[in-house]
Amino acid sequence: MKKSILIACLAFFCQCSFAQWQAELILGISGYSGDLSERYFAAPTLGPAISANIKYSAFNDRVIFRTGIGYGQIRANDAKSEDGSHIRRNLNFKSNIFEASFVVEANLINPQENDHYPYLFAGVGAVKFNPYTSDSKGVKTFLQPLGTEGQGLPEYPDRKLYSLTQFCIPYGIGWNMRMNENLDIGLELGARILFTDYLDDVSTTYPDRDLLLAARGATASELSNRYLNQGRSYTGSQRGNPDSNDQYYFMGVKFLFHIGGSTSKYY
Repeated sequence: MKKSILIACLAFFCQCSFAQWQAELILGISGYSGDLSERYFAAPTLGPAISANIKYSAFNDRVIFRTGIGYGQIRANDAKSEDGSHIRRNLNFKSNIFEASFVVEANLINPQENDHYPYLFAGVGAVKFNPYTSDSKGVKTFLQPLGTEGQGLPEYPDRKLYSLTQFCIPYGIGWNMRMNENLDIGLELGARILFTDYLDDVSTTYPDRDLLLAARGATASELSNRYLNQGRSYTGSQRGNPDSNDQYYFMGVKFLFHIGGSTSKYY
């Protein structure tokens, strides 16, 4: 009898423990806001995105701890801008985004008593990016090694080559709806605060083209200054806005799988 009770208690404990774990897949789009596109959700900046997370439910499902990885594509092109000065500047970039993060979700209403509920989230993460473009011959060229704003040149000691791996702060909102004891579906929108203004390789002013040509070559000189009017020197003229860091965001449809079944009283 005691043995049967012990087995039943262990089975119940294992069931409750497994039920606290969740696996999540988010399919959607990624976008960017920065020196080449100051508007959020601008269609020319959007690309596909996917995220996968492992989650642990605590405090009666009111708080969720989540860790995962994400991938997205971002882009921007001055030629598609509505700003005439941006069109004349004529810069563009693309980049793949690879992210790892740990965030905490806070459900705003009790998910054990409701079949749909909103939540907020925030956390910390790291992002890997590498902006690139095509030169005048159509050759794909990564921009960071070129130092397009004079980074790494002794004439610009305050401009260092930026790191392609940066810390980020993910934050956002979401909404879940219970489909059955094993599956939720929902929506999520999350932005990332960055500590760099070089997600798009644009931040400060144009360097001296002759210095850049001598130090880094013709491709660096060309991609640093693609201004449509090349009839004057642009050295020291504004290329980007150093007072505002870039951002990127993910949004999509999510599929949440309860490992061992949901603990919700709704079922």
